[in-house]
Amino acid sequence: MITKFIENYARLIVSVPEDVTVTKELIDENFAEIIISVNSVDIGKLIGKNGNMINALKTMANGCKAKDGVSYKIQVIVK
Repeated sequence: MITKFIENYARLIVSVPEDVTVTKELIDENFAEIIISVNSVDIGKLIGKNGNMINALKTMANGCKAKDGVSYKIQVIVK
């Protein structure tokens, strides 16, 4: 659920939405890593000025911790 939300949100921000992929890897039962892959021209847009966009995604992911008890780390990589 969180991965689908992040993918849809990221596609609204970037110039090449078809290049956005989001995967979730469970590290253990209480920790997961969300990896957002984007086109190289969109890395700046997704991170945002002073990291505002990616911080908004991190804040939203931390809010999900209250619901499912899993901590999330978000990583952005270039395809």
